[in-house]
Amino acid sequence: MEREAWIIDAVRSPRGKGKETGALHNVHPQRILAQVLNGLRDRVGFDPAEVDDVVMGCGAGSGDHSMDIARMSALDAGWSIEAPGVTLNRFCGSGQQAVNFAAMGVLSGMQDIVVAGGVESMSRPSPMHVDGFTANNAHLRDQYNMVPQGISADLIATVEGFSREECDALAVESQRRAAIAISEGRFERSLIPILHDNGTLALAVDEHPRAGTTLADLAKLSPSFEGMGGYKKDPEGLSIDETARLAYPQISQINHVHHGGNSSGVVDGAAAVLVTSPDYAKAHGLKPRARIIMSAVAGTEPVIMLTAPGPAAKLVLKKAGMTFDDIDLFEVNEAFAAVVLKFFKDTGVDPAKVNVNGGAMALGHPIGATGAMLIGTLVDELERQDKQTGLITMCTGGGMGTATIIERI
Repeated sequence: MEREAWIIDAVRSPRGKGKETGALHNVHPQRILAQVLNGLRDRVGFDPAEVDDVVMGCGAGSGDHSMDIARMSALDAGWSIEAPGVTLNRFCGSGQQAVNFAAMGVLSGMQDIVVAGGVESMSRPSPMHVDGFTANNAHLRDQYNMVPQGISADLIATVEGFSREECDALAVESQRRAAIAISEGRFERSLIPILHDNGTLALAVDEHPRAGTTLADLAKLSPSFEGMGGYKKDPEGLSIDETARLAYPQISQINHVHHGGNSSGVVDGAAAVLVTSPDYAKAHGLKPRARIIMSAVAGTEPVIMLTAPGPAAKLVLKKAGMTFDDIDLFEVNEAFAAVVLKFFKDTGVDPAKVNVNGGAMALGHPIGATGAMLIGTLVDELERQDKQTGLITMCTGGGMGTATIIERI
């Protein structure tokens, strides 16, 4: 049989608020992922001892997220010691990249059954620094003096001329769509409730959405990154805004339009997708829901950083011999409002086809887990609408974008 990569099923935890008062804060991220892994196993009925690899994305990689959280979570789940695990980091695209790597392993014939996804407990953050991307590497900083992502998002809005009002309107629409999706139970099929260690319920539904958010509500919020933009690490040096403007001298100042309401929510969560070969699925009585048609990664200018979803989408379509007209639905991660507005401008895609159940501005963005969550959400929605093809794309740190095309079976 011709090699294909089949998505058998996809599950996720609810997204918990990424703060100490959030419902998942006191559940270790290994435990969150372990429960999601077991939820996937219980729904599908596969034998973990036969899993070729557990591939998980994670953006933090230190503290509670360290020491190969994929393997540790599989062990925590009580899976067979024969199930290995590997953790990867492509910043915000880590979970999507994990699924893409799983598909590559299956398509190559080197693997037959892979569990892929990601995890992030943002209420348990790793230390973050202004110069974190260059990590005090002066040689790299002399080439690309990268800035925090919030500054990059505001830089996109400034360069492209996106207004605060446009960004806020997109955020309100995200909340509206998410509220409808939740009220109609569109996420229920994929959700795995997360329990405390004592067996009591920690969280069963997404905790971050703010139904009923209005433009007037968002207008009251102050820009989140304006103060950061004026910060000078060296009193005699340039501010962060001035540093960003060195790469874009055509602008006189950065217009700070993003705030907590039109940026992705800080949340905790995990997701897992089961990818198999057709031969394995048929031999074990597993029914596929979708196939992974193609994946791609694009790189763009790393100071503005977050502009690659459009190029990544174009690249994956080119590789697949498809066009935007061949895609029924899109998931474009709402890292910041300007990222999605830039995608619309680059591609001409109808916004009515994008993030139909809301996005990260409403639901939240658990860095390493989001990509796998979006893939699962899109599989569910293609089935709900009886449509065939979907494309998922995300921006990532360092000026990259990930993209995946899936097709319903």
